[in-house]
Amino acid sequence: MRPADFDYICNYVRTQAAIVIEPGKEYLVESRLLPIARKQNFESLDALVDNLRANPRSELHKQVVDAMTTNETSFFRDLHPFEALKKYILPELLVSNAASRQVNLWCGAASTGQECCSVLMTIAESAPQLLLWKIQFLATDLSKEVLSQAAAGKYSQLEVNRGLPAPLMVKYFKRQDDHWVFDESLRKRISFCEMNLVKDWLPMPNLDIVFLRNVLIYFDVDTKKAILSKVRRALRPGGYLFLGGAETTLGLDDGFERVVFDRATCYRRKP
Repeated sequence: MRPADFDYICNYVRTQAAIVIEPGKEYLVESRLLPIARKQNFESLDALVDNLRANPRSELHKQVVDAMTTNETSFFRDLHPFEALKKYILPELLVSNAASRQVNLWCGAASTGQECCSVLMTIAESAPQLLLWKIQFLATDLSKEVLSQAAAGKYSQLEVNRGLPAPLMVKYFKRQDDHWVFDESLRKRISFCEMNLVKDWLPMPNLDIVFLRNVLIYFDVDTKKAILSKVRRALRPGGYLFLGGAETTLGLDDGFERVVFDRATCYRRKP
């Protein structure tokens, strides 16, 4: 990849999505963009980038940004946050929100939807009373393509093999040809919407729980602070934020307090 082309992609992705691509990651950019070049019938990455430069407002730019985002996900990823939900946070919400009978959740990097499905299965299994309440569950992602799969709730055998216990697969999924489809009565509780974390946010209710895991690691410090500030304002006092294992609010936003539930760490908005 030509050095100037690599710089162009890095600068564009950082401007549009605040994703920092470090020098020396040419191989990563090449591997992510080659499938787009082939699909769009470009003879080379040089030709792809030349087209991007000549058509700065093209849909191709959106495809490039989508390709450079990481959509790694799985059912019950890292497990411990879901154990914390089951044992501590959901029972707490059953008491604290009893008057309103409403729970508001947001998954800020929904990808293909496995995390959202995992949250709803945890609710259905450990606090089924909440399913009789009003649940506002917003799931957002930068990529329209992955959200399309998330909204369909359709997963390959390989995808369900990653983290989904067999009893839950049988209980909450139906076989459809060579795929498994998530329970429609649960899936329809989720609103899937495209949203860029570093641009304008959608209107949100006062949130009880936010999942924003393994996202902040791709941003610089100023972007992390800006996003955490917005999350804090969206959370109700006492609301919980789940981040990835390598992420923290410490040193970035003092409006959160670190809370440990057994082997899970989360962050609670201070009063």
